[in-house]
Amino acid sequence: MECWFTEKQTKDFGITMRVKRTYVHEKTEFQQLDMVETEEFGNMLLLDGMVMTTEKDEFVYHEMVAHVPLFTHPNPQRVLVVGGGDGGVIREILKHPEVEKATLVDIDGKVIEYSKQYLPTIAGKLDDPRVEVKVDDGFMHIAQSDNEYDVILVDSTEPVGPAVNLFTKGFYEGIAKALKEDGLFVAQTDNPWFSQELIRTVFQDVKETFSITRLYTANIPTYPSGLWTFTMGSKKYDPLETAEERFHEIDTKYYTPEIHRGAFLLPKFVKDLTEK
Repeated sequence: MECWFTEKQTKDFGITMRVKRTYVHEKTEFQQLDMVETEEFGNMLLLDGMVMTTEKDEFVYHEMVAHVPLFTHPNPQRVLVVGGGDGGVIREILKHPEVEKATLVDIDGKVIEYSKQYLPTIAGKLDDPRVEVKVDDGFMHIAQSDNEYDVILVDSTEPVGPAVNLFTKGFYEGIAKALKEDGLFVAQTDNPWFSQELIRTVFQDVKETFSITRLYTANIPTYPSGLWTFTMGSKKYDPLETAEERFHEIDTKYYTPEIHRGAFLLPKFVKDLTEK
């Protein structure tokens, strides 16, 4: 019998794919976690019924979360990832030789455990000697950090369940305190078709906290609408003024220096979300 999974991305719209087998179906301490194999996208991690990552298209999200800020900052030695237990952002961070230490803080250790088992091409760098993995509350970790990180990357789920606090102005103010005097951060901020108010609110909150705020986009087919946004807050460095000499050769499938600049060219209806 055929088995299909549908993520209801709104009450009236969803994305459907055929599932070959289910590896994990478990209610963790924090959320419903499923790991499945699909016909179209390979192995897939689901949290609370939402697609988090897949073997086929994961490189877009992970490269764009990591490389845009890491090529913007001239010397990103200490990097923090909040969430991101699948390990994909860590994998991309380690492509930058300037990085001396990458810290991952995810509240749900089961995400880390099952990603290592079923998503090895994504999670394979979590045991690298430059990486410190903490199973802890990212919100509290930020609150307890001061002038510690060059770059912070918020790789969270949508603002439900344990990720709700990661979309608040207080969290962004905490990030500013946790960053060094020339630090910057990036957070995934959902899609502009179904989550316009979220993007508008986050952008304004970050703008009131950081001297430079930019929104950029990427195409990720398994995420709602396929068009995804990221918001950067920076104390000093503008991603649109990144010098040519900062770019160096790394192994990517989506990110290029041209994509770095082009990602900030927004459709008007998206650009309008950044203006009061």
